[in-house]
Amino acid sequence: MTSREGHLVELVDDRGNVLGEATVAAAHQAPGRLHRAFSVLLVDPDGRVLLQRRAPVKTRFPQRWANSCCGHPLPAESLVEAANRRLAEELGAAPVALTEVGVYLYYAEDPATGRVEFEYDHVLRADVPADVTVLPDPDEVSELRWVDPVRLLAEIDADPRAYAPWLAGVVSRLLRTGGPAGTTLPSGVPADDASERSGGR
Repeated sequence: MTSREGHLVELVDDRGNVLGEATVAAAHQAPGRLHRAFSVLLVDPDGRVLLQRRAPVKTRFPQRWANSCCGHPLPAESLVEAANRRLAEELGAAPVALTEVGVYLYYAEDPATGRVEFEYDHVLRADVPADVTVLPDPDEVSELRWVDPVRLLAEIDADPRAYAPWLAGVVSRLLRTGGPAGTTLPSGVPADDASERSGGR
């Protein structure tokens, strides 16, 4: 997993325009550099989302509950390709159809590791069957659970330190879309009213 710290990410402005490249490690060193990322939410037929608890060896926000899968596209890599690559690596999941439901621009400092998340985060939804097969990598994921997204927001509000600081914003983008499949958006859309800051709590 640590080898990915040397992978390149796209540095972007607050509208998603590419400005350059940096390694994962450099982009997450304080004070952080804004870069492109994605957050995947797997949604079952009952509308529940799959959460993963991040493994203890994660370099940012270990052992916190987060969305189904996260990652960074390589420069010029499509979001769909990158997200399915990470779904396979983290969850052992087969490729899925993905819909972009919004963009979430956020900043969060991890008090445990000193690393920083400063991300232009594309929120991606995949509708999956109730019996979807996942085989999580223990170096990535320590636990999984399905949860109703509305209930999840209440749980985050009650105990924010148990959750990744981006999770509430990601779930809010999902809930805004309303319908079962959301609305497909082009990559690089403006980050709507998404600009938020968090101390990482």
